[in-house]
Amino acid sequence: MPDQQPAPHPAQMPGAPTAYAPPQARGVSASYRRWASILIWLASTIAVLVVGAFVVSLVLLAQADADVGNAGYGYLAIFLWFGIVAAIPVLLAVAIPGAVMTRRVRQQRQAGITL
Repeated sequence: MPDQQPAPHPAQMPGAPTAYAPPQARGVSASYRRWASILIWLASTIAVLVVGAFVVSLVLLAQADADVGNAGYGYLAIFLWFGIVAAIPVLLAVAIPGAVMTRRVRQQRQAGITL
Protein backbone atom coordinates (compact mmCIF):
# COMPACT_ATOMS: atom_id res chain seq x y z
CA MET A 1 0.00 0.00 0.00
CA PRO A 2 2.81 2.50 0.51
CA ASP A 3 3.39 2.73 -3.25
CA GLN A 4 -0.15 4.09 -3.92
CA GLN A 5 -0.51 7.83 -4.27
CA PRO A 6 -3.47 9.57 -2.60
CA ALA A 7 -6.09 10.92 -4.95
CA PRO A 8 -5.61 14.57 -5.90
CA HIS A 9 -9.16 15.40 -4.75
CA PRO A 10 -11.12 13.71 -2.02
CA ALA A 11 -13.74 11.33 -3.32
CA GLN A 12 -17.15 12.90 -3.69
CA MET A 13 -20.01 11.14 -2.02
CA PRO A 14 -23.01 10.63 -4.27
CA GLY A 15 -26.10 12.48 -3.20
CA ALA A 16 -27.44 15.97 -3.00
CA PRO A 17 -25.10 18.89 -3.62
CA THR A 18 -24.03 20.94 -0.65
CA ALA A 19 -26.29 23.89 -1.53
CA TYR A 20 -29.54 22.07 -2.19
CA ALA A 21 -32.66 23.98 -3.05
CA PRO A 22 -36.01 22.25 -3.51
CA PRO A 23 -37.18 22.10 -7.12
CA GLN A 24 -39.44 24.90 -8.22
CA ALA A 25 -42.95 23.91 -9.24
CA ARG A 26 -43.76 24.51 -12.88
CA GLY A 27 -46.81 26.43 -13.88
CA VAL A 28 -49.94 24.52 -14.77
CA SER A 29 -51.24 24.50 -18.31
CA ALA A 30 -54.73 25.38 -19.51
CA SER A 31 -55.51 21.71 -20.17
CA TYR A 32 -54.43 20.83 -16.61
CA ARG A 33 -56.85 23.45 -15.24
CA ARG A 34 -59.59 22.15 -17.54
CA TRP A 35 -59.10 18.55 -16.39
CA ALA A 36 -59.12 19.65 -12.75
CA SER A 37 -62.51 21.29 -13.22
CA ILE A 38 -63.84 18.32 -15.22
CA LEU A 39 -62.85 15.91 -12.45
CA ILE A 40 -64.46 18.07 -9.77
CA TRP A 41 -67.70 18.36 -11.77
CA LEU A 42 -67.70 14.63 -12.44
CA ALA A 43 -67.16 13.86 -8.75
CA SER A 44 -69.97 16.17 -7.69
CA THR A 45 -72.30 14.61 -10.30
CA ILE A 46 -71.50 11.11 -9.04
CA ALA A 47 -72.04 12.24 -5.44
CA VAL A 48 -75.45 13.69 -6.30
CA LEU A 49 -76.40 10.44 -8.06
CA VAL A 50 -75.30 8.38 -5.05
CA VAL A 51 -77.31 10.54 -2.64
CA GLY A 52 -80.31 10.38 -4.96
CA ALA A 53 -80.05 6.60 -5.24
CA PHE A 54 -79.91 6.32 -1.46
CA VAL A 55 -83.03 8.44 -1.01
CA VAL A 56 -84.88 6.48 -3.72
CA SER A 57 -83.86 3.20 -2.07
CA LEU A 58 -85.32 4.38 1.24
CA VAL A 59 -88.58 5.32 -0.49
CA LEU A 60 -88.66 1.92 -2.22
CA LEU A 61 -88.10 0.16 1.09
CA ALA A 62 -90.94 2.13 2.68
CA GLN A 63 -93.25 1.16 -0.18
CA ALA A 64 -92.19 -2.48 0.02
CA ASP A 65 -92.82 -2.51 3.76
CA ALA A 66 -96.24 -0.88 3.44
CA ASP A 67 -97.86 -3.56 1.29
CA VAL A 68 -97.08 -7.23 0.56
CA GLY A 69 -98.00 -6.71 -3.10
CA ASN A 70 -95.15 -4.20 -3.46
CA ALA A 71 -92.45 -6.53 -2.11
CA GLY A 72 -90.51 -6.28 -5.38
CA TYR A 73 -89.58 -2.70 -4.51
CA GLY A 74 -87.35 -4.06 -1.76
CA TYR A 75 -85.31 -5.92 -4.37
CA LEU A 76 -84.99 -2.72 -6.37
CA ALA A 77 -83.71 -0.98 -3.23
CA ILE A 78 -81.09 -3.70 -2.76
CA PHE A 79 -80.09 -3.31 -6.41
CA LEU A 80 -79.61 0.43 -5.81
CA TRP A 81 -77.45 -0.33 -2.77
CA PHE A 82 -75.18 -2.47 -4.94
CA GLY A 83 -74.93 0.45 -7.34
CA ILE A 84 -74.04 2.79 -4.50
CA VAL A 85 -71.35 0.42 -3.24
CA ALA A 86 -69.92 0.15 -6.76
CA ALA A 87 -70.00 3.93 -7.24
CA ILE A 88 -68.09 4.82 -4.06
CA PRO A 89 -64.63 3.71 -5.35
CA VAL A 90 -65.31 5.50 -8.63
CA LEU A 91 -66.25 8.61 -6.70
CA LEU A 92 -63.04 8.44 -4.69
CA ALA A 93 -60.96 7.75 -7.81
CA VAL A 94 -62.33 10.89 -9.43
CA ALA A 95 -62.65 13.21 -6.43
CA ILE A 96 -59.20 12.77 -4.88
CA PRO A 97 -57.15 13.61 -8.02
CA GLY A 98 -59.59 16.41 -8.83
CA ALA A 99 -59.15 17.94 -5.39
CA VAL A 100 -55.36 17.65 -5.55
CA MET A 101 -55.26 19.18 -9.03
CA THR A 102 -57.60 22.01 -8.01
CA ARG A 103 -55.48 22.75 -4.94
CA ARG A 104 -52.38 22.92 -7.11
CA VAL A 105 -54.10 25.26 -9.57
CA ARG A 106 -55.15 27.57 -6.71
CA GLN A 107 -51.66 27.58 -5.21
CA GLN A 108 -50.11 28.42 -8.57
CA ARG A 109 -52.71 31.15 -9.17
CA GLN A 110 -51.96 32.69 -5.76
CA ALA A 111 -48.23 32.55 -6.46
CA GLY A 112 -48.77 34.22 -9.84
CA ILE A 113 -47.22 31.38 -11.86
CA THR A 114 -48.97 30.76 -15.19
CA LEU A 115 -48.10 29.22 -18.51
